[in-house]
Amino acid sequence: MSLSDQLAERLLSAIIDGTHAPGSALPPEGELAEQYVVSRLTVREAIKALRVQNIVRIQRGRGTYVNPPAQWTALDPLIRAAAATPRSSAAISEGLIEARRLIEIGAVELAAGKRTDDDLAQLRILLQDMRDAVDTDDVELFVEADIAFHDAIMRASGNAFIPLMFEPFGRLLVEGRRETSAVAEIRANALAHHTEILRALEAADPTAARQAMADHMAQTADDLRTHVLADS
Repeated sequence: MSLSDQLAERLLSAIIDGTHAPGSALPPEGELAEQYVVSRLTVREAIKALRVQNIVRIQRGRGTYVNPPAQWTALDPLIRAAAATPRSSAAISEGLIEARRLIEIGAVELAAGKRTDDDLAQLRILLQDMRDAVDTDDVELFVEADIAFHDAIMRASGNAFIPLMFEPFGRLLVEGRRETSAVAEIRANALAHHTEILRALEAADPTAARQAMADHMAQTADDLRTHVLADS
C-alpha cells in the first residue's frame, strides 16, 4: 500500500471507532500531516480516496466532514462500520436483511429445482447441528451451522455468481448472528424456519421454498427489532 492508502486506512479506522464521528470535521490538513508524520500531499491523497467513497465530503472554506455510513458508496467500509457497531447501526442492520431477502429468496427458489441428493444431505447435517446447538445452548455452533446452511443453499442454486455476490457480507453476518443467536427465542425461531426451508427443498417445490425463505427473513427482521435494536 502507498503511504496515502495507509493513511486513508488509518483515517477510516478512526472514523469507524468514533474518533471522528459522522457530521464532525476532520482535523486540518497540517494537523493530520503532523499527527501521522506524513506530507501534506499524502494527506490530500488520503482524503481524496475517502471522498471518492463518499466517506467524507469537503465543504469549501470550512473543512472536511465525515458522512454517516448510510451515505458511503463502498461496500467494505460500510460492512466494517456495521460490524463494529451492530447495535447502533439500525439502518445498516435492517438494510442487510433487505439485501439478504433479495438474494436468498431467489437463490432458494433456484435451489429447489437444482439441488442434488448431496446438497440435501449436507443441509440435513447442518440442520441437525443447529438442533444440537439449541439443546446444548452452544451459540457458536449454532452460528456456524446457521451460516453454513444458507451458504449451502446458495451453492445448491447451481449459479456460481450467487455465493460470490454474498461473500462480502460474511464478516457482518457472523457478528450479527453472534448477537442475535445469543437469544434463545431467536434460536428457536430460526430452527423452525430452517426446518421449513429444508422441507420445501426436499419436496423440490420452488414456490414453497420462496415462501419459507421469505417467512424466515421476515422473522429475522422482527427478531432484530424486538430483541436487539430495541435494547440499544
